[in-house]
Amino acid sequence: MKRFFILYSLFFILSVSAFAADYNAVLVADLDTGKVLYSENANDLNYPASLTKIMTLYLTFDALEHKRLNLDDHLIVSQSAANALPVKLGLAAGSKIRVEDAIKAVAVHSANDVARVLAENLKGGKEGNFASLMTQVATEIGLSKTNFENSSGLPDDDHLSSARDIALLSMAVYKHFPQYWKYFGIQSWTYNGQTYTNGNRLLASYPGCDGMKTGYTNKSKYSLVATAKRDGRRVMSVVLGAQTKDIRAAVSTRMLDKGFTILGTGAAPVAVQNNYAPPPVAVTKPLSKPAAIVPVQNAGGTGVQFGAFGSRAAAESQVTRVRNITGLSAVVEPSPSGMFRVRANGLSESAAQSACQAAKTQQIDCFVFH
Repeated sequence: MKRFFILYSLFFILSVSAFAADYNAVLVADLDTGKVLYSENANDLNYPASLTKIMTLYLTFDALEHKRLNLDDHLIVSQSAANALPVKLGLAAGSKIRVEDAIKAVAVHSANDVARVLAENLKGGKEGNFASLMTQVATEIGLSKTNFENSSGLPDDDHLSSARDIALLSMAVYKHFPQYWKYFGIQSWTYNGQTYTNGNRLLASYPGCDGMKTGYTNKSKYSLVATAKRDGRRVMSVVLGAQTKDIRAAVSTRMLDKGFTILGTGAAPVAVQNNYAPPPVAVTKPLSKPAAIVPVQNAGGTGVQFGAFGSRAAAESQVTRVRNITGLSAVVEPSPSGMFRVRANGLSESAAQSACQAAKTQQIDCFVFH
């Protein structure tokens, strides 16, 4: 058995080396525990391309969970969204699309126009504001090298992430919103008489594959987050910057195989034989979901602050109290001084005053701000 593992390890090193010049970074992790099983260049900055849409959908799922959206709601298509290129549904300005159809359009077809529709409807009509919220939430769930400039992953020099961060984001969707995971496993989807096929070819070719998202731009090249379940275990691979679709699929397949081999046999991860081999880091730390994500951060409106605390845990406890008393979806906002403020944003003046008054009757200090 020991000889088998040695031979397998040598084979894996040689097979990965054959592709090593053809991609930028890879990471394989146990999706349930967050343990990294294998990685190369996982902390290097890369352009995430349409893997960005994982965060766009994360925020959409949060809005559904907190009843700011319903699957049967209809979203308005702006002229800006209608003008989005290059991958799109071709929605006309002024038309509408159901929320569930929008989710499928983004998850299956990676439609840039629909990603912008979601962004604008969730963030007061401005995609730039939504991108700022994306970055804020990324920081909240532990992404340390990610900055978003748009909702779709279209090229921008400041729009960056890493394999480790993408893995953490993907795991956050899996753990925080399991009821919506099914959308990432849809192989084809028909809308207005046209059928769209998922670009993740592993959904059809790899046993147990159930997600997750492809990406491509001229700068980023081909990327893929792939997930699969086998014998009760779940493995996730992240491949960034592959030179072709075939290499992306082949490397993803090898990485998933490697993950299942390690989990199934207890074998130690294979050492990377190259010039840069960062130590495995658990991608699940920290993986706490923000208590609530408010889509409008005081965009010309009124807000209420319900105290500032020295620890995030104390602030999150206050968020729960505020929600139970006022019904508001407050958020925790780190302040420049290092304190953690509990705030509800984007309210009308009357709603803010009423919420603060209700909080005060329960001995919660608060103030209204503009």
